[in-house]
Amino acid sequence: MSGERESGPDLGTVVQSYQSAVDDFDRELARLLGVNETDLRCLEILLDVEETAPRVLSTKLGLSTGSVTAMLDRLEKLGYLTRSPHPTDRRKTVVRATPDFTERAYGLTAPFLGDVAERLLPRYTPEQLDLIADYLTRSRDIQQEHTERLRQIRASGTARTGGRQPTGPR
Repeated sequence: MSGERESGPDLGTVVQSYQSAVDDFDRELARLLGVNETDLRCLEILLDVEETAPRVLSTKLGLSTGSVTAMLDRLEKLGYLTRSPHPTDRRKTVVRATPDFTERAYGLTAPFLGDVAERLLPRYTPEQLDLIADYLTRSRDIQQEHTERLRQIRASGTARTGGRQPTGPR
């Protein structure tokens, strides 16, 4: 057999459909928060960590440090994050999500997370959930590798408007 499945769902189509639903949800969150999708991704990162540095955000988002500074200015003005001096290295800055933003974000996402916990997770055994988590983790790793590969390709001369700007070789 050459890697083809004899039966079962077309996993590629299912994953693509799932990704489209995630993208739609993220777009609606961004709309409700009054931010663009890159700003939303930054805020998601901040919700996952207690604090981080602008350079870490630059790397994770594939943005220049100047673009990150402009983004942080926007998000700070909206009251979604704070910047403060690093406690031991005054040359560095620490970025944190504000409690008000955290509360608002979880208020918007709590119904979804509740439905996942109530309607989806009980359908699977712990072993099945381990398998699903393994698949998603490995898929994420491959996706991140290819995101980095694409970041290294020079962007075409086509002008872009809004959102994330190219950061690859110029």
